[in-house]
Amino acid sequence: MVLAGVSVIVFSLVHLVPGDPVRLALGTRFDQDTYDALQARAGLDQPLVQQFLGWFGRAVTGDLGVSFRSGETVTSQIAERLPATITLAFAAILVALLIAVPLGTLSALRPRSAVDRVATVLSQFGISVPDFWMAIVLILVFAGTLGWLPSGGYVPLTEDPGAWLARLVLPAVVTGVVSGSVITRFVRSSVLEALGSDHVRTAQAKGLPGRQVLTWHVLRNALLPLVTVTGVQLAYLLSGVVVVEIVFSWPGLGQLALQAVQARDYPVLQGAILLFALVFLVINLVVDLLYTAIDPRIRR
Repeated sequence: MVLAGVSVIVFSLVHLVPGDPVRLALGTRFDQDTYDALQARAGLDQPLVQQFLGWFGRAVTGDLGVSFRSGETVTSQIAERLPATITLAFAAILVALLIAVPLGTLSALRPRSAVDRVATVLSQFGISVPDFWMAIVLILVFAGTLGWLPSGGYVPLTEDPGAWLARLVLPAVVTGVVSGSVITRFVRSSVLEALGSDHVRTAQAKGLPGRQVLTWHVLRNALLPLVTVTGVQLAYLLSGVVVVEIVFSWPGLGQLALQAVQARDYPVLQGAILLFALVFLVINLVVDLLYTAIDPRIRR
C-alpha cells in the first residue's frame, strides 16, 4: 500500500515538472512527424490516468520502462549504478560508526568535560559544513597537494581492488563525517540516558567492574536509538548522495536521478524514486527486526 501511494505521488509530481521530454530528446533535430511518433511510442499521447495504470502495472512485474534519453531499459540503468551506490553507502556508514560510537560514548561518560566540548564542536562542524566544500578541500589536500589519492572516478572491486579502495576513501570519508556527526549526538544522549537508569546504578552499587557495566548494561540499552538513526542514515545514503557523487564523479543512483530530472526522463526518474522508497521500507523493516534481537522485552 505504501509503495502504491508513493507511486501515485511520484507519477503526479514528475508529470507536473515543466518541460517536454520528447522535445528535449530531439533537440535541434525537431520534426513534427518524428515528434508525434516518439510521443506515441512513449505513450505520452494517452491520458495521464491511462499512462499511470500502464506504468504501474508493468512496474509491479519489474518492468520500469525504457529511458527516453538513452533508449536503455530503466532496470538495466539502475542495476549498472547500484554497485557504486551500495559500496559508497556501506563504506560511509562504517566511517560514521567508527566516529560516532567512541566519540559519543566518551562524551557521555565525561559530560561538560573538555572531551564533551570537543565532541560537541566536532559534531556541529560536521553537520554545518557543506559536504561539497569538505569534498573540495579533501581533493585539494590529498589528491592535489599530497598526491596520495585520486580525485574521483569509480573502479569496480572485481576489476582492480587497489584502485577501487583508493577511489572510495575520499567520498566515504566526506559522507561518513556528515552521517557520523548526526549519529554522535544520538549516541551521547542514549548513553547518558542509560547511565542514569536504575539498573545501571544498581550494577555500580554491587561493585561490578566499570567496563562490564558499560558493555553489558549501558551500551546494550543505548543500542536501540543507535540502530534507528543508523538505519535512517543508511537508507538516505543508499538513495544516493547527489552532491558528493557529482564532485567525485561517482556513478551512483543520485547522479542518475539528477540526470533524469535535467532530461525530463520520466521512466528513469519514476523508477529511481520508487527504488528509494523501497529502500526506506526495507531498512525500516530490518531495523524493527533488529529491535527484537537487541531487546528481548520487545519479543513479548
